[in-house]
Amino acid sequence: MNATTDNVNSQAAAEIWAILKETDRQMKETDLRMKETDLRMKETDRRMEETALQMKETDRRMKEAAIQTSIQMKATFRRLEKQFGDMGNRFGDVIEHMLATRLPEKFLAFGYKFEQVNRNSKIMDIVTGRRIAEIDVLLIDGEYDMAVEVKTKPDKKDVDKHVDRLKKIRSHYDLKGRGQKILGAIAGAVFDDAVLNYAVENGLFVVCQSGDAASINVPEGFQPREW
Repeated sequence: MNATTDNVNSQAAAEIWAILKETDRQMKETDLRMKETDLRMKETDRRMEETALQMKETDRRMKEAAIQTSIQMKATFRRLEKQFGDMGNRFGDVIEHMLATRLPEKFLAFGYKFEQVNRNSKIMDIVTGRRIAEIDVLLIDGEYDMAVEVKTKPDKKDVDKHVDRLKKIRSHYDLKGRGQKILGAIAGAVFDDAVLNYAVENGLFVVCQSGDAASINVPEGFQPREW
């Protein structure tokens, strides 16, 4: 082996060694980048987990807030409903009081001479002692009794209930041997035409209250029903 061959071999070995070192450096650099990428991914995962936890906590708080708001709104609605109900009852009491003092005079025009006016009359079962019916205003004379139901704004269900009430009163009178004929009327401050007509069809007088005045709505040909 001569000097030239030795030089060639030495140069090739140096080149190979340089390639190996460069490859090793690149592998170490790649490994470092992979580790850095892994760290970044772990950090991203951690932040995503934190964000997910924050979102869950936010969702929990929002649900709690929604529940509390719902509870508060229901309480407010109940309070308002009670207040409006109380106002409606007081308004109904006012109407009832005004009607009770005016109805006997109003019905004189129809030939009825009611000399006694009772408010909030209770009809009790003679056997059980239980209440059968309650009459807002009961007008009484020797031949006729008239039961008046008072509502701020009557509807058809109120008409049906009053007709049923009149039937119960009739049965009660029969059991007690009372021969008075029973008439019915429904009174209110606001009447829909459909409700007014429905009451008339069922043979009830319709009493409309407006301010401190009351009027009895009797269409032509109206025949009051007797129970």
